[in-house]
Order: sequence, then structure tokens, then C-alpha cells
Amino acid sequence: MILANIEDYRTLARKRLPHFLFEYIDGGAFSETTLRNNSADLQTIALRQRVLRDVSSVSTATTLFGKEYAMPLGLSPIGIAGLNARRGEVQAAQAAEEAGVPFCLSTVSACAIDEVRAAVNNPIWFQLYMIKDRGFLREILARAKAAGTDTLLFTVDMPVPATRYRDMRSGLSSGTILQRKITRARQVLMRPQWAWDVGLFGRPHTLGNIAPVLGDNAGIDEFWSWLAQNFDPTVTWADIDRIRAEWDGKFIIKGILDSEDAKQAASIGADGIIVSNHGGRQLDGALSSIRALPDIADAVGNDLGIILDSGVRSGLDVVRALALGANFVMIGRPWVYALAARQKKGVREILDIFKNEMRVAMALSGNTSVNTIKRDSLVNL
Repeated sequence: MILANIEDYRTLARKRLPHFLFEYIDGGAFSETTLRNNSADLQTIALRQRVLRDVSSVSTATTLFGKEYAMPLGLSPIGIAGLNARRGEVQAAQAAEEAGVPFCLSTVSACAIDEVRAAVNNPIWFQLYMIKDRGFLREILARAKAAGTDTLLFTVDMPVPATRYRDMRSGLSSGTILQRKITRARQVLMRPQWAWDVGLFGRPHTLGNIAPVLGDNAGIDEFWSWLAQNFDPTVTWADIDRIRAEWDGKFIIKGILDSEDAKQAASIGADGIIVSNHGGRQLDGALSSIRALPDIADAVGNDLGIILDSGVRSGLDVVRALALGANFVMIGRPWVYALAARQKKGVREILDIFKNEMRVAMALSGNTSVNTIKRDSLVNL
């Protein structure tokens, strides 16, 4: 199979993963309206074609929070992504480092931050939720600092986990534990390559960062229970302000869709925000991230670094986001599809695809630098 774009990697990931894992990656909340709109709304944005402008030298390089990157693209945190290939988060972090882009590890990753950090040369980003047990939360922060992490993504759009029908149907989150285990075992048997590479030789199948509270034998079922019991619905801006005061590195708030919330993030001293609806996995019916972006950029564009997440599937989408006010873009599903399809090599390949698509879109819209991509690079329809 020739893999040309992200949809091709998605197709191959579906063939290689047990059904419950693919549905977890691919699905969204409720009827998945916001999930679909995230990508569909990006496709409605027309780039302005320009000609005869000497685009013989196009650079995708950029700077974010004082660091240089090969392109304005990073890998978003994805829960249990490490189960999609053997020690998957390690492979993805290595691919990102080789490509010159940032990788962010999830709180609920399969591989612990210490393991991932030991596999790369430079510190990685880390994502954190507000956990009810504040003592454990501070312990995780301390582990991130000890691993050299200087950029913390704090996710704020998950005070309660949403209902995801695909996860219920696939055997991931509904039924008794015994029913779920039997359903998943049958699905694993239908994917012998995954069963051999990940199921047998990819152990331990634990949630590395929260193993201290769940135990070393905790797996997917414990993960789902932990999600339901430990996210804190009482969290307010005052709690975020206190976390900011304890973290001396870069602090990015993930899950902003409203300009007033963006202003509040600036007021507590955040370095950046991620305009995101959790990939359509939380509030179904919410605005797509790209539709929310322009108002937010207009409100706080000079005060915060603005990152867009959710629905990005090509380098053209990256250019669209930059033109509408983002400084940087992060991708989630694309890199996990690629990891499942072709492991570390797949992640490197899709990063190359994004970079090449960016270069073509920039050249044909008359931009030789990321810094020149503004709203006049779009057609005002």
C-alpha cells in the first residue's frame, strides 16, 4: 500500500490495531458533530494563490517560546498512545526530535515520563490534568521537573469525561470488566501482528505516570475508572493560578475556545494557550477550533502564544491556521495513526508529509517565511 496522506495512514492503522484501540483514537463525543466540523471547517478556508513572486527559497522554520523548530508543528498529548506500537510514546518522541519539532507526553500515557525522557536527547513537553489528589498532582509536577521538562500543557476542558459511544460499543468502557476483557481479547486475536509486537513484547501495559497510585499491574480498565473518579469538576481559575505560581517553566493552557477565557489565561500569566475542543472528544456541538481561532487571536494575539489543535490533517491546514492568527499548530490523531501503521518510521513520514505540504502551500500563496503568513494569504469569501 502506497501511503501518500494522513487518510492512508488512518486506513492502515484501522487494519493493524485491535478494534477497541482504533475506535478510541478515531472517535469523538456523542454524535461526533464537532469532530467532523474540526476538519470540515478547515477545508472551507480558501488560500489566496499568488504568482511570480520568487519562491525559490521557502523556509518552514519558526520560533516558539524562544526555541527554534523546523516547522510550526508539534505532537499533541494522546492518552494511552503507547499501546499503538511497542513503547509507542518513546518511538513518537524520538521521531519528533529527529524532525525538529516538539513532542508532548500525556498524563495518562502508557510510557512514564522518565522512560520517554531517557530515550531522547532533549526535554519533552508534558501535559497535566487537574487531579483531585493535589498531593499526587504536585508529585507528577515534580517528576516532570526532574525530567527536565520546561513546558507544561495544562488541560482545562475535561472537568468531567464525556460520553463516547464508540468506546462503549467497542468494549473499552461499557459492560462488566469480564465482558470487556473477553471482547478485547477476541479483537486482539484478530490482529496477530499487534498481539505479538505490542501485546506480548510491548509490556508493561500500565499507565506509567499514574502507576504509583494505581499499581504496576493497572491497565485499560483501571485507566477508565481512574478517569471517571479523579478529574476535578470543582476546578476554577484560582486553582490554575496556583499551579502557575508553582511552575517556573513555560505554562500553556489547553482547551480554550472563547476569547474571554483567553483573556483570563493571559491575566494569570500563561505563556500560551491551545485553541482546542479536545479533538471533538468533549463538548459535542462546540465550535470547531478553526472557527474559534480568529476572535481569540484578535483578543490576545499580542499577549500570548497561540497554538491551534483539533482537525488538522495537512500542511495546508497548518498554513490556514497560521493565516488566521495561530503561531503554532499541534496534531494528535495523525501521529497516532502513523505510529500504529508504521511505528517510528510512520511518524517521521507524516511529519515529512506535513512539511512538504506546507512548503507547497506557502510557495503557491507567495510566502517564503512562516512570519509572512497573515490573513491576506486567504481569500475573503
